[in-house]
Amino acid sequence: MTRRARRRPTRGRDGRGQNARGQNGRGQNGRGRPVGAWLPDPVVVLRDGEWVVRPVTGAATAKVYRCPGCDHEINPGTAHLVVWPPERVEDRRHWHRPCWDRRCRAARLRSEGAG
Repeated sequence: MTRRARRRPTRGRDGRGQNARGQNGRGQNGRGRPVGAWLPDPVVVLRDGEWVVRPVTGAATAKVYRCPGCDHEINPGTAHLVVWPPERVEDRRHWHRPCWDRRCRAARLRSEGAG
């Protein structure tokens, strides 16, 4: 008995990859989740409180920011992190990833040594 290949799904009801409503089932960003789908940002708990940490791709940056960890500029096109205390988004700061990692390591060492 020969096996037949499974039939591949059609591109859509109208032949353009979209259903009758003009949706491709992936959301407008084409990445499998609806545009505007809310996903919680990771929260890091350190000795000085909780911090929301959001990575930012280089392609998403258009301004120059100043990293509070090293006091150097974060140039446009540079991937980095945006960090803020929960419920205080107006206090967000842009960090180089190595600077934030160094701060986290130092905070953990101090909190472990304090106990």
